[in-house]
Parts: sequence; C-alpha cells; structure tokens
Amino acid sequence: MIGIVVVSHGRLAQELVRAAEHVVGPQDAFEALSIEVEDDIDQRRDEIRDTVKACNKGKGVIILTDMFGGTPSNLALSNLADGKVDVIGGVNLPMLIHLAQIRNDLTLDEAVQAASDAGKRYIRIGSQIMSRTK
Repeated sequence: MIGIVVVSHGRLAQELVRAAEHVVGPQDAFEALSIEVEDDIDQRRDEIRDTVKACNKGKGVIILTDMFGGTPSNLALSNLADGKVDVIGGVNLPMLIHLAQIRNDLTLDEAVQAASDAGKRYIRIGSQIMSRTK
C-alpha cells in the first residue's frame, strides 16, 4: 500500500482527508498535517519526515500539498526520495479519493500520475458545461 500524507496551510489538509474518508471510508497510512504561521519550520519539517516514515508500508509515500511553491510544498520537497517518496502540489478531493481506491494496486510512479490526472479531470467550468448541453 502506498502511504498518503497531505500537508497544507491551515486546516485544509485535515478537512480534505476527512472528506475523502467520508466517501471511501477510514484509511490506514492516510495522514494530514497543517502548517500554521506561528509554527517552527524545522519542527514541521521533522514532523513531515516522521509522518512519511510512519506511512511507508513498503510501496512508498505520496505527499500532496495545497500549492506548489508554498511553505507546505517546500517542506515536503525536502522528503523526496527516488522511488520512495514523491510530492504533488495542488491537492484536491478527487485526487485523494482516487488515490485511496488505487494505492494498493499501482506503483508509486503510476499512482502519482493517476492522482495528477484525476485532479485535472474534475476541474470544470460550469457555464461551459451547461452551454454544451443546450
């Protein structure tokens, strides 16, 4: 099983994990971490590292962050490990739901690509969709 760690500004990570588990049920090795303005960055980096280690059940870990280039993403990137840990910026609920469903069956690289594809697939503009159905 591929471990999942969501890291965000504020409580977004916790709420995304909670929403995903509402849809797919409780998950093992599926954790959320918040980065707050007043946090000690070195402590948070260590917490991410420790959480990644705890979530690694042998097939690697995907860290998903709210925004590539932000503090959560920069801290997560310090955990990159070839074939063992990867980072995706721009997490959304469809990505987490899809990962929960496929993380037992794919390699880390395949799961990262599948999550990215799922995240993009569910971004839609309502007015464009509605104008096509008329």
